[in-house]
Amino acid sequence: MLVLTQTGFTNSSIDPILKSVGVPKGSFYHYFASKEAFGFAVLESYRRYFESKLDSFLLNRDVLPLERLKKFSKDAQDGMVRHDFKRGCLVGNLEQESTLLSEDFCEQLKVTYLSWQSRVAVCLLEAQQQGQVAIECDIENMAQIFWVGWEGAVHRSRLVKSTQPLSAFLEFFIKAVQSK
Repeated sequence: MLVLTQTGFTNSSIDPILKSVGVPKGSFYHYFASKEAFGFAVLESYRRYFESKLDSFLLNRDVLPLERLKKFSKDAQDGMVRHDFKRGCLVGNLEQESTLLSEDFCEQLKVTYLSWQSRVAVCLLEAQQQGQVAIECDIENMAQIFWVGWEGAVHRSRLVKSTQPLSAFLEFFIKAVQSK
């Protein structure tokens, strides 16, 4: 995951990945039929990891819903700083390479985003029920918009080596869902 979040999937060669973890090439092909099969396994692992992370923030009923989004954002910003803006979101990186990936790979990216969007939607619906989000707000649409904007903000943050794009996006998004 580390190599793929830094260099992308299509630009990554199997050799440096194997060297970084001390695995011989023959062993790799014993477990994976191809680089794409390996990519699917990495994506699935990342999806499970990130879903767990999202659940810990967005489904935590001890915290007000919009505060959950802020805490998620703060954690992401802290992570980007900790990794000197060299690592981003594996799924966002893969999405940027989508024209070079197979249709099956792209489908798995879509499934991942739908899973993440559902978690944001649950959080926003709870916020709406508590009066934190405008009643006329289209929750499903806003959950999609969150990820479209968030991934763009992650990429911009890496470019400018600052968390400001993430903060700006979250502030904009929260105002948008609160507006009446």
